[in-house]
Amino acid sequence: MTSIAPVSQTELTQRRQKLRRRRQVRFFQASWRSLAVAGLAGGAVWAATLPAWVIRKPEQVTIRGNQFISAQTIRTLLPIAYPQSLLKIQPQAIVDALKLKAPISEATVDRQLFPPGLTVRIQERNPVAIAQPSLSKVSVFATKSSPSSANASQTNLTQPGLLDENGIWTPLETYTSLNQSFKLPTLKITGRLSYYRSYWATLYQMLSRSPVKVSEINWDDPNNLILKTELGFVHFGAYGSSFANQLKALDQMRKLPSHVNPSQLSYIDLRNPDSPFIQMNLNPSKTPVKLGTP
Repeated sequence: MTSIAPVSQTELTQRRQKLRRRRQVRFFQASWRSLAVAGLAGGAVWAATLPAWVIRKPEQVTIRGNQFISAQTIRTLLPIAYPQSLLKIQPQAIVDALKLKAPISEATVDRQLFPPGLTVRIQERNPVAIAQPSLSKVSVFATKSSPSSANASQTNLTQPGLLDENGIWTPLETYTSLNQSFKLPTLKITGRLSYYRSYWATLYQMLSRSPVKVSEINWDDPNNLILKTELGFVHFGAYGSSFANQLKALDQMRKLPSHVNPSQLSYIDLRNPDSPFIQMNLNPSKTPVKLGTP
């Protein structure tokens, strides 16, 4: 067996003193770090509460991303009582207020110390169509809506509103009250929103890509979607998976006005895109004119 050399009392004392000094050094280092962090945090709080770090007027709030609503109007919607310390401003409260009072889908709020101020970035809801009340009996509007139209889900949709690309409905007066010079979309749609809202995003994307210009959409009858196009009225039947092919068939008929008098055209029937026909006004009792495969 290997023998262990005896350690003198003096060596043991020296080792204990070294360990004690190391522990003291670590303790002082940790204490200084804690004091430094606390001092920096306290200094930041103190600096933020100084009169220099106070929002005194709306002009210290910068608005970015707005297109339809002016920056001045957005500033009036902010829940800020001037003057107010930057530290006391609650960004989430500002975001919630903007979404509630204006057609805004997203917002972020950043504080700025030099110079003191706020930057509010917003993303507005882009209206793409005017939603007219259904020509048939108005149904209860029980569908997803924007926060600015929260009460609409409990009332009849009897007033025109605006639809964005995702089918979010917003009262028309929400836009016009915030911007009197607001330009309305040219596309109009009538029908029960509860019928078509789930299809709207896909349908609008296809219409926006179609070469044939569409000005009105009539969805009063869920079994017959009718579009007012540059070629005239077009009947599509029930909206479904064949709609893309129907639009392609319609695109191939763009030279129709050179062969048929538009004033005598009642409508184009594309229920079957492989065998479209046109209904003329001359003698509705006659069999519609079949066009064959486009």
